[in-house]
Amino acid sequence: SSGMPAKILILGGTAEARDIANQLVAIGHHVTTSLAGVTANPLLPSGNIRSGGFGGSAGLHDYITNTAVDVVVDATHPFAANISRHAHVAVQHTKAALMRFERPAWQSVAGDQWISVSALKQAAAVLPACSKVFITTGRKDLQPFLERKDLSGVIRTVEPPSEQLPTGWRVILDRPPHHLESENALFQAENFTHIVSKNAGGDATRAKLDVARALGLPVVMVERPFKPNCETYDDVSKLIKRLGT
Repeated sequence: SSGMPAKILILGGTAEARDIANQLVAIGHHVTTSLAGVTANPLLPSGNIRSGGFGGSAGLHDYITNTAVDVVVDATHPFAANISRHAHVAVQHTKAALMRFERPAWQSVAGDQWISVSALKQAAAVLPACSKVFITTGRKDLQPFLERKDLSGVIRTVEPPSEQLPTGWRVILDRPPHHLESENALFQAENFTHIVSKNAGGDATRAKLDVARALGLPVVMVERPFKPNCETYDDVSKLIKRLGT
């Protein structure tokens, strides 16, 4: 790795981004974490915090140049395709290197009944008539589900959805991690017929998949969007090592 310490911009908002920031600060780098401001009360990492967007790739490019950033670490959510695209464009014609941390996607195993889709609209469309659905895809893009009068269920989000929910739907406000016992109790109490999930990967929200498998319930799995190629790590310690210890 290059000489210490480096100016590092982390595009954050994930638990791993927090972990990366804390470790890089601890070894002496100058770290700024950028948070888009999706969550009202985010858990904050060590180092500097920058809130709000940059104004697309052009704004991010200017920020990288003006603050002489050495490395941009894209540790955004696997579904934050726009930010990753902006970062990819922004580092062109700068001295900054771009690295990405991306936790491995979940892989189906024997007993899983996954229905693979590429978007939430498609997820709503493949659900059979009168399904009782557990939606764990966040508070955005719920409209396709709510428009179907035959569906009912539970939407679990960190923050309340903006929509007025029709009869038959309720919200559980809860932040990961979610554990096997509580997931199992919820599934038993609610009698879900289907789960809708994004392929987020990681352990914090994996339990619902184990419960679905055990109960023989289908999971409508929204697969990850395309992100442009760059130097990518799926292990935090390897990324930290690459940036110098």
